Amino acid sequence: MPCTRHGETPSCLQGGEKGVTKPKLLGGANMGMVKEFKEFAMRGNVVDMAVGIIIGGAFGTIVKSLVSDVIMPPIGLLLGGVDFSNLFVVLKEGAEAAAPYAALTDAQAAGAVTVNYGVFFNSVISFLIVAFAVFMLIKGINSLKRQEEAPPAEPTTKECPFCLSTIAIKASRCPNCTSELASAT
Repeated sequence: MPCTRHGETPSCLQGGEKGVTKPKLLGGANMGMVKEFKEFAMRGNVVDMAVGIIIGGAFGTIVKSLVSDVIMPPIGLLLGGVDFSNLFVVLKEGAEAAAPYAALTDAQAAGAVTVNYGVFFNSVISFLIVAFAVFMLIKGINSLKRQEEAPPAEPTTKECPFCLSTIAIKASRCPNCTSELASAT
C-alpha cells in the first residue's frame, strides 16, 4: 500500500499499524519540525525579542561603565578614596602569598578565597540603574497608550427609574411602563 502522505512505497511507513504513515526522517530530523521551527523563528515576536536581547546586552555594557567609571569613583572619593571593586574579605589565604592583599586582583592571583562585597555593591547599583531605566521606558509607553485611547462615547441609553428598563436617553416617557420621565437634557 503506498503512503498516503508521500505516495511512496511502504518503505516510508514506520510502525506496525496499517494505514498509519509517518514521514521519512531526513538526517534524523522530521521535515515538518524544520518547517515549524522556521515559521516560529520568523515570527515578529521572536525577531523583536532577539533585537531586544542584543540591545539589552549593549545597554548592560553602558550601565556597567556608567557605574564603575562615573558613579562609583565620586562615591568612593566622598567616603575617603575607597575603591568599591577592591572591597573584599579574605576567608582563606592563598598558597602563593600571605595576606594582607592590596587589591582583589592580588588576592585572586595568590589563590585566596574571598567574599567580594564591593563587586556585589557595584552590581546592585548597576541593577538599580537598569531597573530605573526600564521603569521610565515602561512609564513612557504607558502614557503614550493612555493618550491614544479614545475618550468614552456619550451614552445613548439610560435606565428607567420606575421599571429599570433600558431606554433612549432623550425619551420623556418609558415605552415599557409608560411612566413619565424628567425632561430630557
